[in-house]
Amino acid sequence: MSSNNPISNFQDVPWKQRFYRSMLGYGIHFSRRSDGTINRFIMNLFDLKAQPSKQPIDGVITSDTVVDATRNLYFRLFLPSFEQNTNMPLIVYFHGGGFAYMSANSIACDDLCRKLCKKTGAVIMSVNYRLSPEHKYPSQYDDGFDVLKFIDDDANTKNFPSNVNLKQCFIAGDSAGGNLAHHVTVKACEYGLRNVKLIGLIAIQPFFGGEERTESENRLVDAPVLSVKGTDWLWKTFLPEGSDRDHPACNVFGSKSVDDIRRLKFPATMVVVGGVDPLYDWQIRYYEGLKKCGKEAYLIEYPNAFHSFYGAPELKESGLLMEEVKDFIGKLIK
Repeated sequence: MSSNNPISNFQDVPWKQRFYRSMLGYGIHFSRRSDGTINRFIMNLFDLKAQPSKQPIDGVITSDTVVDATRNLYFRLFLPSFEQNTNMPLIVYFHGGGFAYMSANSIACDDLCRKLCKKTGAVIMSVNYRLSPEHKYPSQYDDGFDVLKFIDDDANTKNFPSNVNLKQCFIAGDSAGGNLAHHVTVKACEYGLRNVKLIGLIAIQPFFGGEERTESENRLVDAPVLSVKGTDWLWKTFLPEGSDRDHPACNVFGSKSVDDIRRLKFPATMVVVGGVDPLYDWQIRYYEGLKKCGKEAYLIEYPNAFHSFYGAPELKESGLLMEEVKDFIGKLIK
């Protein structure tokens, strides 16, 4: 059951985090042009970047690998600096940002993947994909899938530690990255990878929607961090011209859906939802859709959590989420 308090644990976020989120919000607001494009110069003033580091930072070292320079398609690799005596699972991670904002080297994304790496002991591959509105659907899905095909080739994983186990691969993402994780997983299941085996999907507050206005959207229309007006704008910039929000990229189990995952060997899926997220009802429908298709799915719910709560490490829910991800991975690699 979602929370009736539209501010909920956002009040518990330390002032520095609230200030950073407010500044990022200002950047998003002022970078949007009236013609539906984004002023990237203005946005980059607010979207601070983190450089890769060969020296351990908080127990993690990072490096960047280019997949296709013409698309600025690359991934940032996060490796635990401490010795691992056993095989390490791999998490291919897609950042959030409504398909239009952020990047793999954004400080918020870098920090989150660093935490995931340290907490789970897994190797993290954070994918930098093309953004809308410059690149609409299906550019982001194509980029994500091309990265999977890239690491499926032995010649492209020479920089990986020898004990990274590609047969224990997870696809993960938050918000729009959670949407990407689903659709890239569908493409991978249909394609059939040779060396990479997908065993789990981690969808953290995935960005789904539809033409219908759900109860959570009506109740949380001006929720902190993400508003319904904002989600409408993001879908309009991402979806093909002339499409509405019932497009299968947005409404995956809607009337226009073309992917029948019943026929696919779809991996076990962990769906994380927050009760103070206007996307709550769409995320619950996604979980229920997976179950109706006969797939293994687990729902992790934090009733007082707002959209992107995981970016505030001071919140107890953020720590609990890291434990849940660790447990989910551990259950599937045994």
